[in-house]
Amino acid sequence: MKINGPNQVNFNPYKQHIQKQAELKKSGSKSDELQISQEALKLQEKNKPAEKRGAYVQELKQAVESGDYKVDYEQTAQKMIDFWKK
Repeated sequence: MKINGPNQVNFNPYKQHIQKQAELKKSGSKSDELQISQEALKLQEKNKPAEKRGAYVQELKQAVESGDYKVDYEQTAQKMIDFWKK
């Protein structure tokens, strides 16, 4: 009777995995690819600021830079109070 022990010569449990890796290397390198669904593209478009809003922001920036922008402290305080009462 012949006992070979746990390390048999023709037994490799990772043989299939090694063969798959070799096949992938032979087939060529694949590049990463990103696909965005139509719904995701629509959501990205919604997150962009509207033209009117952009123009308003530019007007405010110019007013602040030129020193013409005046803060209405009472209105600001009232909005803060309304916010915290909710």
